[in-house]
Amino acid sequence: MPIIYDTPRLKISTKPVHLPNGFDREYLFVEPVPAVCILPTDEHFVYLIRQYRAVIDSYIYEVPAGGMEPEDTDPVVAARRELAEEAKFFAEELIPRGFVYSSPGFCTEKLWLYEARGLSLCDTYCCDEDEIIEVVRVKKEEALQMAIDGRICDAKTIALLMRSLL
Repeated sequence: MPIIYDTPRLKISTKPVHLPNGFDREYLFVEPVPAVCILPTDEHFVYLIRQYRAVIDSYIYEVPAGGMEPEDTDPVVAARRELAEEAKFFAEELIPRGFVYSSPGFCTEKLWLYEARGLSLCDTYCCDEDEIIEVVRVKKEEALQMAIDGRICDAKTIALLMRSLL
């Protein structure tokens, strides 16, 4: 399997694959570290982040999320850290909402999904210098409408809203 790119957080390689239908094909494998996604909620609202994404040169609405660190033995540890870093919240309860793959046609990234309840403000962590983030409080019904009408265009956020609110 020729490695094209290799760092602690991302590996890109090509690999020959024998398909179930008998054909052989070489595939590109993009293998980032697993990540966590967290939807902070209270009785009537969700808390999204409005974040600048340089790759698409745009601000988008999304849930707090981030890659797991090598020392994270449990996705919950990473979820608590990312929730504090990006949304400045501590959650009494993290409810697992399963996982999704970000783009399984070429990428192995597994995104662990959590709903956060029992929120309190936390200022232990700071955002990374390349993160331009604003926390936005949105009624639950409005967040679902934003996903339906395209104001939320981030796939992980749409998946987590569906799993938590429907």
